[in-house]
Amino acid sequence: MNLDNLIGRIVISKAGRDKGKYFIVVGAVDEYYVLIADGKLRPGSKPKKKKLRHLEITDIIANEIADSILCGNKLTDSMIRQYLKINVLQLNDRNKEV
Repeated sequence: MNLDNLIGRIVISKAGRDKGKYFIVVGAVDEYYVLIADGKLRPGSKPKKKKLRHLEITDIIANEIADSILCGNKLTDSMIRQYLKINVLQLNDRNKEV
């Protein structure tokens, strides 16, 4: 997967202290690491560096956040929290149906 396609994507942590928590990819370090934030414990100003193999990548992309990051605009924690809140509910509903 292209690293630029990961920016703005919702991911779930598979390992570590944050296992099971939802994040948004806010940057790519290299082919093995990305930067993730959730707007609460990990603000956009201090994202967590995480290995890609420790993340479950979902098919949901936060287009507004991805566009904001790629254009160089400032990313607010409230934007991240709001988008995660809406889409995590959708993911949970989708998983219950399966």
